[in-house]
Amino acid sequence: MAGGQRAIGVIGGGALGLGAALRLAEAGRRVVVIEREAELGGLAAGFRPGADSAATLEKFYHHIFRTDRTIIRMIQQLGLGDRLEWKQPVTASLRNGRVYPMSLGGILRFDAIPIADRLRFGLMLAALKLTPGERPFAGKTAAGWSRRVAGPRAYAALIEPILEGKFGGRANEIAMGWLWSRFHERSLALGYLRGGFQQLYDALGERVRALSGEIVLDTAATRICSHDGGVQVETNAGAYAFERLIVTAPQRVFERMAEGLPESWARRYPGPDFYDAQVLILALDRRLSDSYWISVGDPGYPFLVLVEHTNFMPAADYGGRHLVYLGNYLPPEHPLLREDEAGLFEEFLPAIRRLNPSFDPAWVRQRWLFHAPFAQPIVTGGYLRRLPPLRTPLPGVYLATMAHVYPQDRGQNYSLALGRRAAELLLHDAG
Repeated sequence: MAGGQRAIGVIGGGALGLGAALRLAEAGRRVVVIEREAELGGLAAGFRPGADSAATLEKFYHHIFRTDRTIIRMIQQLGLGDRLEWKQPVTASLRNGRVYPMSLGGILRFDAIPIADRLRFGLMLAALKLTPGERPFAGKTAAGWSRRVAGPRAYAALIEPILEGKFGGRANEIAMGWLWSRFHERSLALGYLRGGFQQLYDALGERVRALSGEIVLDTAATRICSHDGGVQVETNAGAYAFERLIVTAPQRVFERMAEGLPESWARRYPGPDFYDAQVLILALDRRLSDSYWISVGDPGYPFLVLVEHTNFMPAADYGGRHLVYLGNYLPPEHPLLREDEAGLFEEFLPAIRRLNPSFDPAWVRQRWLFHAPFAQPIVTGGYLRRLPPLRTPLPGVYLATMAHVYPQDRGQNYSLALGRRAAELLLHDAG
């Protein structure tokens, strides 16, 4: 039997779980984090792209914004503030075969639509920036509201590709609150932790350990049983007994693990549907594009976005390799998710050549393929009514997932903040 009766358990060692664990440890509670992967970080976990790489690279592309105050404060508190760099790399949109930078000036020069529509789109962005919350958009869809306000041409060129690329056939169902957050909360300046965000999660783990916490890696929770005396968690490496438990795994995973969960709860709170995340990462011997981020707005491309990380951070940090993400959000049954790394590269090759006709597969020095289920909540109307409260019907068990960060979009900052909020709720209940 590992752990102790007075310990508090946290399932999941990503931003959400570590945010909760650190708050509990700071409050003087003994905490045990159980993480199924070999490293901390969840969807922001990194790997070393080559033996000569001085930095780690996230398996799924990440950056932060000036408005991400929670993670900025955390980086500074952990002594990593000198590694946080702010830049304005080129973010662009592909439309009609051309790559348009999406700065304010770039939008005004976006001649795929008339100037009047560009100005109208700019006014829409200003209105979203000035609106302090999502409540004015209650009951409205992103497609319907933005088409009406920005006009059909601006919508088709600049907003519809975002919605369809990220949500596919569900694009017309997406709540306007999601689109408000996407434009309201983001800054032109982008931040990155030089050397990789893995440093942050490793430092969070060390801080929890320094406060007498325990981090258990490479261990998968398989069963949760709650009773008046506490919470029992079974794993593939043994059982743990806790006073209380915070679960940060996706709701569907929690439902499979939780013994005695009332069927009425699952019917009342079905939670959102999710898309999976998939990225193919290429290590090239030269630059592929001039942009950091290219949102693909043209039809016929098998990926949603091209993120050339080394147009943001220097290639020298990665042994001179130029690192490119080709990313997707896809329904779990999508055939591309069944492709292996070589097969997916062949699927993507014609589209890469459309973006850069000079591209030669000989440029590729290495490839990696990563896939994560439950990565993007489908934020439809009535979303909040489908979400379960953080307190579950199981005594002493709390559920806090990426889906709970609404109206904000998925991200490290909001996950860290939610983790701390879940911990505060537990501490309040525990007296």
